[in-house]
Amino acid sequence: MSRFRISSRETVLLLATGIAVLFGVSLLVARPYSPEWRDLRARAAELRRQIRVEKEMIASRGHWAARLDELSVLLPEFPADAKMDIHWLTVMDSMAQKNSVKIVQRQAGEERRMGDVYEMTIECRSWEGSLEAMVRFLFDLQSEGGMLDVRQLQVRPKAGTELRGRFSLHCAYTRAK
Repeated sequence: MSRFRISSRETVLLLATGIAVLFGVSLLVARPYSPEWRDLRARAAELRRQIRVEKEMIASRGHWAARLDELSVLLPEFPADAKMDIHWLTVMDSMAQKNSVKIVQRQAGEERRMGDVYEMTIECRSWEGSLEAMVRFLFDLQSEGGMLDVRQLQVRPKAGTELRGRFSLHCAYTRAK
């Protein structure tokens, strides 16, 4: 009988070949799942970020509750059945007239409830006036406290010193229980 002998060099080559074959087979088997794994890892990272943000929000709840109590004094309270679109349109129109700003086209949006606070948006699609008049008008709106807030304002020249544009006025208030 002849004895078959494998040298250490051949043993290392055999092991390296076996590992390469196993690696190749693993890639062929796992390749269809790699996009799913990538998506799962991205989703897990997004969920970790969202959990961190929500924990920060929970931790700051006391601060925001105190801030709401502080500002709720500035919010007017209205009867539960009052028509708020008429009230806020009248307030805006009187301030505009007082400051020589002409409101050409406006529309009140729907009332939205956010906890104890209600909010109504008035879209002023067209206004005209001078820069000074508009600044005074915006200052008067801001002076009303926490109840009136201009969140979008677009301004463009009309003729000479006249300006025109549009804005979005958000009105906050509470209702009697």
